[in-house]
Parts: sequence; C-alpha cells; structure tokens
Amino acid sequence: MASHGEYKTPGGKLVVVDLVVDDGRLQNVEVSGDFFLEPPEALTDIVRALEGAPAAASEAELAQRIQEQLRPDAELIGFDAASVAVAVRRAVTDGRPRERA
Repeated sequence: MASHGEYKTPGGKLVVVDLVVDDGRLQNVEVSGDFFLEPPEALTDIVRALEGAPAAASEAELAQRIQEQLRPDAELIGFDAASVAVAVRRAVTDGRPRERA
C-alpha cells in the first residue's frame, strides 16, 4: 500500500511524497507539490535519489542523497532537499494511505 507524506515549507510551498516501502526500501516514489524547479528534469534526479533508499534513513541522510543526485544546474525554488526529506519521513513514519482521486 502506498503511503503519503506532506510538508509545507516556511515559505508556504507544499511538498508531497507518495511511496511504497518494500523490503525496507523506498519504492515507487512520486514527488509533487506547488514548488518550482529548473530544469524540470531535476525532478527525475530527486526521485532517482530516493528510489531504493533505506526506509530507515534519517532526514539528513535523505537530503544528502538528493543533493548528491541533483544536476549541477538544478535550481529548487521555494523548497530544498531537506523539505523533500521531511515529506519522505512523514510518509514512512505516519504511513497515511494515499488518497485516491
């Protein structure tokens, strides 16, 4: 079952993460929200950094993984790697089922 986590940044941008924890690893990670990033392909970098990450990873470890995978010209506007990490941890620890559209 997919889990859902959200984090509202101090600037008011929403970061949403939906994922599945399978065998202690993050799978089927989806990141969305009302933030902006350039180039748009940087979203793929974020997802790639999280796919397969240990579900027990701390916020700091997740943020570091994201930073290391981001392309050099990536610009995150209204959020940062730490914001995504908070949403991931909330999805993992709260385990709220994903709402169906």
